[in-house]
Amino acid sequence: MNQLTRSDQGPLVKQCASIVCQARDPLSRGSCRASYLFGLLLLTLTVQPIWAQEQSAGQVKSISKVPALLTSQQATPTVTGKRSITISDAVDIFLKQNLDLVAARYDIDTVDAEKLTAKLRPNPQFTFTSEDLPINFSGNLVKEQTYSYGISETLELGGKRGKRIGAANANSELARAEFQTAVWQLTSDLKKKFYAVLLAESLLNLAKENQKTFAEIVEHTTEVFKLGEISGLDLERLEVEKLKFDTDVANSERDYEVALRDFRVMLGGDYRAMDIDVAGSIDYYQPYEFSLADLRSQALAARPDLKAAQLSERAADASIRLEDAQRIPDLNLGAGIAQVPQGTDTLNFGVGITLPVWNRNQTERAKALIQKMKAQNDQQRLTNLVLSDVDKALVTFESQKRRVELYRSGVLTKVDDIQRLTEFSLKAGESSTLELLDAIRTRRDTLASFYQTLFDYQVALLDLELATATQLQK
Repeated sequence: MNQLTRSDQGPLVKQCASIVCQARDPLSRGSCRASYLFGLLLLTLTVQPIWAQEQSAGQVKSISKVPALLTSQQATPTVTGKRSITISDAVDIFLKQNLDLVAARYDIDTVDAEKLTAKLRPNPQFTFTSEDLPINFSGNLVKEQTYSYGISETLELGGKRGKRIGAANANSELARAEFQTAVWQLTSDLKKKFYAVLLAESLLNLAKENQKTFAEIVEHTTEVFKLGEISGLDLERLEVEKLKFDTDVANSERDYEVALRDFRVMLGGDYRAMDIDVAGSIDYYQPYEFSLADLRSQALAARPDLKAAQLSERAADASIRLEDAQRIPDLNLGAGIAQVPQGTDTLNFGVGITLPVWNRNQTERAKALIQKMKAQNDQQRLTNLVLSDVDKALVTFESQKRRVELYRSGVLTKVDDIQRLTEFSLKAGESSTLELLDAIRTRRDTLASFYQTLFDYQVALLDLELATATQLQK
């Protein structure tokens, strides 16, 4: 749109006046002056809204670029080759291209677009009427009509525009707080899926180790059977048990592949290019000590859902101020010119205002007050929920920590020793195959429970971080 400069206004005013003068027979010099004044008024009321619309259009274009940028991020994943990533790498990739977060960002863009609407002023209105047209359409139809031209503008009173902008800004802050809430929750889910892959990988390695160990035992037992030192029944029993170990490996491979693919989906981006693995081990353990009072203080200060509830009350306050201003009627100013055939042209000015006799915006004001009370109730409810979440998370964490300590007190070393000594005794002919099978099962079940306990400990620590919205791992 071309902008109007001051040098352009003069010719436009003269053109508007000439159009008015040419609508009938040549008028007197005084009527042309009136037309000139009317054209100047028309131009003054219309130029400023046009400039305002151009500025708003520029802001809309800048916002419209956001979806394209997000789409380009989705089309070009940051991870294209197969590699192992740490949990910090996973969080970085997740924050850039998780599709749920991309969808949540669109909500922020939508609210920001509403801020543009809040800044706009009412558009001026132009009217044109013709009167005194003969019913039989006889005579000079153009000369016998009275032509009226008018323009009006609504002036908002009560500071509606400023309060509308304030309400839009409050809603924008609320949308950003809700986005942070989504980031906080989804990041915790991502970390849990990361540790789920580590758990499945550890269980798979344990199953493969048991399979390899048992295969060596079956090979040794076959050699002993060929020498005639044991019966064929013991060998057949071992071959049947080997099927169970092979089945454990197959099930563990399935669980690992499913957990890995769930993790890749959570990262976002192009799933076909997300050919990655996780780095680390589930048996890494670091004990922590926490204070309940400190955790409560951190949670009340950092929980994004509680911050969103507080911002919701501020948005409700802004809405109340806006709805209170809406009960004040706006002022409508208008001016026009009437061209009378074979007479004197006249100017007219008018002022209009709505009388707030019945409708004083009672309903919307009541809704805004109810919304504020709801936001205050949500704050109290969430405060209690935050404190409860911290208490439960800390109790669970301490319980899982004691379980890990029980396994680390020497049980793991004992089951390793039992299996090793039983294998040595079997080869020396001092123990039976059933005793070795029992030792292998005991070690397998103990290590699997230990890995599960470590996973539960990490999940409990993540739940504690989720409850406090604070990074607790060092």
